[in-house]
Amino acid sequence: MDTIVIALRNYEANTIITVNGVDIKLKGAIDFGHKIAIKSIKKKDKILKYGLSIGSATQEISPGEHVHSHNMETDYLMSL
Repeated sequence: MDTIVIALRNYEANTIITVNGVDIKLKGAIDFGHKIAIKSIKKKDKILKYGLSIGSATQEISPGEHVHSHNMETDYLMSL
């Protein structure tokens, strides 16, 4: 089960979104295309998008928080 969703538009802080019948209040503004936590994620837990791990939490993440490089590290490796 996914732990994040992708914003399909820009959202202001405190907007309430409904995901799978659950209301989630956004902790801050979220821009189009960015990730939003829909469950509590513990430090080092895998972050799941479309059923696949995209990274690990580097700190506790609450539902409604923006999920990005400030609180996760990617599973994707880049080669130069």
